[in-house]
Amino acid sequence: MNCVNKLLAAFTLIVNLLIFSGCEKFLAEKTSKKLVVPQQLEDFQALLDNVSFTNLTGVSAGAVSSDDYYLPDVKFDALTSENDRRMYTWEKDYVFSTDGFNNWSDTYNSVYYSNTVILGIEGIVRTPANAKEWDNVKGQALFCRGYSFLDAATIWCLAYDEKTAVKDLGLPLRLNTNFNESSKRSTVQKTYEQIISDLKGAVALLPSNALSKFRANKAAAYGLLARTYLFMRKYREANLYADSSLMQQKELLDYNNLTLGAAYPIDMSVNPEFLYARYLKTTPVLSTTNPVTLPELYNSFEDDDLRKRAFFAKNSDGSFYFKGSYFGRSSLFSGIATDEVLLIKAECMAIENDPHGCIALINQLRLKRWDKNKVYSPYSTSDPVEARKLVIIERRKELMMRGLRWMDVKRLNKEGYNISLSRTVHGKTYTLGANDLRFALPIPEDVIALSGMEQNKR
Repeated sequence: MNCVNKLLAAFTLIVNLLIFSGCEKFLAEKTSKKLVVPQQLEDFQALLDNVSFTNLTGVSAGAVSSDDYYLPDVKFDALTSENDRRMYTWEKDYVFSTDGFNNWSDTYNSVYYSNTVILGIEGIVRTPANAKEWDNVKGQALFCRGYSFLDAATIWCLAYDEKTAVKDLGLPLRLNTNFNESSKRSTVQKTYEQIISDLKGAVALLPSNALSKFRANKAAAYGLLARTYLFMRKYREANLYADSSLMQQKELLDYNNLTLGAAYPIDMSVNPEFLYARYLKTTPVLSTTNPVTLPELYNSFEDDDLRKRAFFAKNSDGSFYFKGSYFGRSSLFSGIATDEVLLIKAECMAIENDPHGCIALINQLRLKRWDKNKVYSPYSTSDPVEARKLVIIERRKELMMRGLRWMDVKRLNKEGYNISLSRTVHGKTYTLGANDLRFALPIPEDVIALSGMEQNKR
């Protein structure tokens, strides 16, 4: 094991010990501290390259809670965790396990890693010789922290509302590595201001091209800013940042070149849309063939739309499961890709009264998904309201199982779309009405007990 790997392993152990043992006693032990404190740029890069704390921590609770799928009774009964079952039926409390699936700890572990880099790198003098690497490392850390906070805001905060954001409960914004500092919730306004500050800082520092898709570049940071502003329903800004991302990378994947019958047809290594790799955290509810695609969602794809074959495979009972992850495997993709950015821009163009520009972008995307041997009938409308409806339909299809639907429902309900969710388990129907307070999931009860923070209202 080389020195970087040794440092990474030791640092990971430190983080886990600090989280799961007495912090003050551990922090008092100083004899071996010098062995694990990053001291060089390559040390900080090694921390960011630990994908377990950066790329594998996408918050999956929104995907579990959304309406992209359902569980047949037999699969619901097979869940071994009561917390999983409670999350699936939108219970008001106890939906995160203290010893298993816990997106909260995953998120704040990632934040801790980012803070270690953001603060620690200031101890390294930035010189003309190291400036490019120095900027890149800090930019990646800012990007990762902003991404973690955005993921968390979609789950534990109500949808951004300009009228109430200054008082709505936000996240505890941990911006340092002091485990003994008490956690306090900020407001939704402060939460999104921090996310935007981090991502704008990242844009200024990141390179146009990254060594790996597991590291951020400018196109990914611009794309994540566009997603953030879309979630805030600040459409002018979302349009501008989507455009900046597309100027960096606008190529789309032609589905005619895929092996549609493959177990997982979309190969991340040759997918030009792939801007940044991020997985939804694994959970039994979303495991492989467990989630069954809603029939109405499957049937919304036309037969000549190649996504119908690229995205779905048939179960033995005739139902369908999703196989269209951009990772080309069972792991679900929640990163940044060109198709999402293009759809953000299209929706913003419709809202800004440019239906023709909006429809041109939708047709551009759909042509790359259409069987080239079949006639494609392009969308056409001069009505911006109708154009936006078409974008929302395409988002629903193109971006399914990426962890985005949950916030789409939340933000659209703020504009009167009145989307309610419903599930039936053993004949009992569970409903989550539009703008229900349960759209902000409960913070894990053990975190509330230890910190004294205010729980989300019910």
